[in-house]
Amino acid sequence: MAGAKETPRQKLIGMMYLVLTALLALQVSSEIVKKFELINKSLEHANAQALVGNQNTLEAINKELSGDKAKANILQAAAQVREKSSKTIAELQTLKEELITKTGGYKPGTQEFVNPNAESDVEVFMIGAEGSKNGKGYGMKKKLDDYVDFLKQTAKMDVAPLALAAADIEGLKNDAAQNGKDFAELNFQATPMAAALAVISQKQNEVARYEAEALKKLKGDIDEQIVKVDKIVAMVRPEARVVAAGTKFKADVFMAASASGITPTMVVGGKPLNVIDGMGKVEFTAQGGGFDKDGKATQFLKGEIRYRLPSGEEKVLPINEQYTVVKPVIQVQSASVQALYANCGNDLNINVPALGADYRPSFSASGASVVQGAKAGDVTIIPTGTEVSISVSSGGNMIGTEKFKVRPVPKPAVKPFANGRELNIKMGLDAPYPTSIEMRAVPEEGFAALLPKDARFKVASTEVTLVRSKRPVGSPVRGDDRIGIGGLMSQARPGDKLIIEVKDVKRMNFKGQLIETGVSGGSGVFSVSLN
Repeated sequence: MAGAKETPRQKLIGMMYLVLTALLALQVSSEIVKKFELINKSLEHANAQALVGNQNTLEAINKELSGDKAKANILQAAAQVREKSSKTIAELQTLKEELITKTGGYKPGTQEFVNPNAESDVEVFMIGAEGSKNGKGYGMKKKLDDYVDFLKQTAKMDVAPLALAAADIEGLKNDAAQNGKDFAELNFQATPMAAALAVISQKQNEVARYEAEALKKLKGDIDEQIVKVDKIVAMVRPEARVVAAGTKFKADVFMAASASGITPTMVVGGKPLNVIDGMGKVEFTAQGGGFDKDGKATQFLKGEIRYRLPSGEEKVLPINEQYTVVKPVIQVQSASVQALYANCGNDLNINVPALGADYRPSFSASGASVVQGAKAGDVTIIPTGTEVSISVSSGGNMIGTEKFKVRPVPKPAVKPFANGRELNIKMGLDAPYPTSIEMRAVPEEGFAALLPKDARFKVASTEVTLVRSKRPVGSPVRGDDRIGIGGLMSQARPGDKLIIEVKDVKRMNFKGQLIETGVSGGSGVFSVSLN
């Protein structure tokens, strides 16, 4: 568009189109197709934003000129531009949908294309079978040409064509391989479907840009920067109205209208803001607490904007903006998070994904002691009660609390061994009888797998008695997990019984401390018959 001043966003979109055209000319590999899909989505998002801005401009024109019969022609022309632009964009959207359908549509239940790499189907649809040049691309060119002609007539604008052949493009007119291609061939020959969609989306964006320039021209001398004191309101534009506790709340605080002669001062939460180009920058850490059943808490951003009119009169605009703080999800990872084991070192990793790089955790607990790990989120919990509540904070800000049940350490099973083999209590002992007994405390398998450092059990006290006709023979022998019974067994006869009684079992925890424990089933007494 001759003389039109492009915004940075418009320049970026124009650059995207040049890159897209160059990539098409290079016959890119299928690995680039995914990038075309992303470009198309970006263009569609930009189109939606541009259309909203154009609608706002039209509404501003209507509001400013409403009732002004002398300028009724401007209102009419602006409405016609809006109608023609909307129709052209809608026709291009229909063309995209037809192209998607022609190439297989979407995968069931998704927004993923069945065949984003399709090239031959695109050529036939957009150019025509076997070079017939009767495809939809030529109809698309006519619509774009008609739109440009309409703007020239209605808005009295000098605008450049939107559907150029290769010979009309500066970077391609001297390229022998490309300069003979018309608009449809240049954009849709040997072109993946995803790239073809991006081309059409870019043309939609150009239509929206031309519309914006036309409405701006029609708006004429309406000065949007004149401050109308009775119309000024305070505005807060947050990056997000829903934030997770512990993350940054960011927003722009500004007046809906401004003037070069007015320098406002802004205060939020009792603190002055840095004001640049009429906008104050707000940034603070959102505080949690008071969450409802859905994990949300309503907060208010309060403050004021002060400015002075040329007359010297001071105006004050209150700020009272509502936002929502969402309770962040606390993720706990460990071997077993359903419950913690009492008096054991339960290693957990507690993370809050919503905080990202801002996550600087600290932990406290009731019903347990806490040992902070070396890495962020790592913590060891040693329960001392029947229930544990772990409080998670980040950077000094409370995030939330997680509760866990506490289960007792399962008691080990005690088993007697002789000569390296477990004694068969039912079958008894055959002569020659062993001269020593070993008692092993075997941890419950699941507990040992989860907390191996806390599953180290040892028999601390054992008593062995030789019994004949229900009467002891000699004196009992005492020991820990290894008991010498050679002297006792020298008195043994077939028919006697060896009574083994485990009196004390200890567990060594992850700190190397010994803790009293019991025996699984409550019985540590074994009666072994001597054969």
